[in-house]
Amino acid sequence: MTSLTVDLTNCEREPIHILGHIQSYGYLIAILPDTYTIVHVSENIADLFGHPPAELLGQSVETALTQTKLPAATLIEILNVGTRNGSWESMNPNRFLLNGTDWNLIIHKHQGLILLEWEPVGENNTLVNQQLIAHSLTEVQASRTLADLLQNTAQRVKTIIGFDRVMVYRFGADWHGQVIAEAREDHLEPFLGLHYPASDIPRQARELYKVNLVRLIANAGSQPACLLSAPNWPADQPLDLTHSVLRAVSPVHIQYLKNMGVQASMSISLLYRGELWGLISCHNYTPRFVDYPARQAARFVSQLLSAALEFRKDAEDQTALQQYRQNGQQLHQQLLLSEDVVQALTRQPTTVLNLTTGTGVALLFNNQLYKLGKTPSDADILALADWLKTTDAETFFETDQLPNLYAPAEAFRAEASGLLAIVLSKELNEYLFWFKPERIQQVTWAGNPEKPVIVTEDGQHRLSPRTSFAAWTETVRNTSESWAESEVSAVVKLREDVLQVVTRQANEIRLLNQRLQVAYEELDAFSYTVSHDLRTPLSSIRCYSEILLEEYGQDFTPDARALFQKIIDSTERMRSLIRHILHYSRMGRNDLNAQPVDMKQLLQGIREEIMVTAKDRSLRIDIGDVPPINADPTMVTQVFTNLLSNAAKYTRLKPEAVIRVQGEQTASDVIYSVEDNGIGFDMKQAGKMFDLFKRLENARSFEGSGVGLAIVKRIINRHQGKIWFHSEPDRGTTFSVTFPAVPTI
Repeated sequence: MTSLTVDLTNCEREPIHILGHIQSYGYLIAILPDTYTIVHVSENIADLFGHPPAELLGQSVETALTQTKLPAATLIEILNVGTRNGSWESMNPNRFLLNGTDWNLIIHKHQGLILLEWEPVGENNTLVNQQLIAHSLTEVQASRTLADLLQNTAQRVKTIIGFDRVMVYRFGADWHGQVIAEAREDHLEPFLGLHYPASDIPRQARELYKVNLVRLIANAGSQPACLLSAPNWPADQPLDLTHSVLRAVSPVHIQYLKNMGVQASMSISLLYRGELWGLISCHNYTPRFVDYPARQAARFVSQLLSAALEFRKDAEDQTALQQYRQNGQQLHQQLLLSEDVVQALTRQPTTVLNLTTGTGVALLFNNQLYKLGKTPSDADILALADWLKTTDAETFFETDQLPNLYAPAEAFRAEASGLLAIVLSKELNEYLFWFKPERIQQVTWAGNPEKPVIVTEDGQHRLSPRTSFAAWTETVRNTSESWAESEVSAVVKLREDVLQVVTRQANEIRLLNQRLQVAYEELDAFSYTVSHDLRTPLSSIRCYSEILLEEYGQDFTPDARALFQKIIDSTERMRSLIRHILHYSRMGRNDLNAQPVDMKQLLQGIREEIMVTAKDRSLRIDIGDVPPINADPTMVTQVFTNLLSNAAKYTRLKPEAVIRVQGEQTASDVIYSVEDNGIGFDMKQAGKMFDLFKRLENARSFEGSGVGLAIVKRIINRHQGKIWFHSEPDRGTTFSVTFPAVPTI
């Protein structure tokens, strides 16, 4: 028997998906999908099949079952149906009679192997579970508060699985967790409100919780069954149990459960927008098995809760975002009506203090400091601005732990433990700061989180962050309430509004003019270099490659011909990139030919071009109101071609991609928005969206040069308009652009 060792120093890197064991209450076989040949078995398989593992490895599963007088035909039929359908999910569990006993057979395919797992059929009451699920649906609709919903769900899951304790465990931003709802037996001490350190559930375990939504540990004290492989199976390809229902438990986690006195546990994942929001964590103080149908019923209840969480959170976010947008629009109107930026932002009924939930605001503008609400001192704010210059913040900066990033802030943490700032001009030392006060918290941990390992008298290490799990209280300082994405979105939009007004005012006497002159001279030199020094040798490379391929290609090997074709393709991509760069460099100097533009005709033409290239996918481009604009037709075409092409590109992974274009005429502007349901992005990561050659991390797998949006930004600036955006990961993106109703050229 292979022993399982506890490696405490590498807990974060422990390969918990390939431990090489399964839990002892079940049996596992892994087979090849084409021949159904057995390549892995659990060493306890003889208890089920009556033959030792060595006699089964290398045989087809049909032969193995026939020899053991088990229902081979039934299993082969199940495998064939699942293979044709490409999935066994809808078929699980399969009720299977072996040796006079009913078993649940669960099948899945992963990394080129089909895994068959047998587990006992429990005392599951389908009718009761259906009634509980129906009650859960009613509660999701009826619960007025999130706290009520979570508490009712905990009690519902406890009823389904019969565990001693069921907790709803929510993760914080740093992945520590807190028990926010609990259903328990009366004799147990409450865990409600306790916090647990992030080290209790390491990163790789959290990733598995997003894949396997239900995880059962039936008996923490049982000896796991080792997995055996066919003799010719590569040693460096252990069986991946990522999706297995029988996957054994990490020795580290087993020790953790023993320290708590827990003999059986079950966890059910709670997701929000595809990410792990929390867990329904279930404990039993004696071994307890929950069969597959009951686990699925509990999983369904958790999915109802996840959907309710998403719906309620989205509703809250939309309400907040709408309020911030209304205040932002009012600030924009005040900026348009006033020549004085300070007056518009700080001395009107609606001020920048109304744009977030911050309790203080400071505006540093034209070498003057203006403050509203509760803020640090003038000297502290000026020093904070100097520090911000040393960071990589180009557009905005946000944190809810300012003293932990900037030590002097500890002196004014009562006013500013949270900071949200927008950069108006680093060179001119102009910023807008929003502050949130310190939120002192008394956090009660289930034991001291600073002591994850103890050494016993015999020198052995034990994972025991809390040997007694007695409450341990810590005062958390230097933090504020977090900044919401809607707040970040609102201030980023305000930055564009302010910069538009500032640009209109006396821009020729500001430092920007000097920098622009230098930039134009450098662009001229750069354009010449690209045009003459790069394009000529690039053309030669392409030409000679084509000649070699045409004249001597028949003598080349297929690999050599492929390499020459890659050279030709690469030169074409580089030529395209050079064209983009040249276009970008000239965009700031080309004369504008402003005239009325028929937006309906322009957008329909772009749509037709995109749909031709997207004919092999499901894509819909809806065009709404299309008020005309006064602008340069060529440049406007480039703006919307870039925006719509990007939207089409980043919705490529969606089964049903939808893009919506909508125009709106206001008194001062024509506003167009391009909305998609693509991959989206985190607003907090989008500070350099319009920088040349900058691309966001989640867009790197898509082809692109990082030039298109920089060109769009430059065109919009030439037309004295604005561009901004709002996005959420995997929820789509909306780009908005404005053109003045009466352009000033």
